[in-house]
Amino acid sequence: MLVRYKKNCEKIAMGLLSFMPQEKDLKKLQETIHTYENNPNWHLFLWKKGEDFVGLIGLEVSEKVCLIQHITVTPSHRGDGIGKEMVSKVKVFFPCTEIIAAESTKRFYDKCLKQQEGTDD
Repeated sequence: MLVRYKKNCEKIAMGLLSFMPQEKDLKKLQETIHTYENNPNWHLFLWKKGEDFVGLIGLEVSEKVCLIQHITVTPSHRGDGIGKEMVSKVKVFFPCTEIIAAESTKRFYDKCLKQQEGTDD
């Protein structure tokens, strides 16, 4: 289930973001969270499976385009289709006519598209 980020989940969000190579540094993680909390065009969501948060997707939204800035899934849940589910659920929250990936998320996003098409990597 995709749920909006709330401040009380900051540590969980930072932990999930830290799985992304460009977000390893604590200062960078804090800056990223600050951007999601303060920029009205940036939106952060967590994926909840049972009682645990196991994925995260962060978007920059403008007009009809949703740009995926961050997307990650905990290592123990990779390959379960969670990334694909997060991408598909984005449209529930925003009327995106186009979802595109930032350079840092392009590889992950392309893999999600292949899963949607039913092809293997």
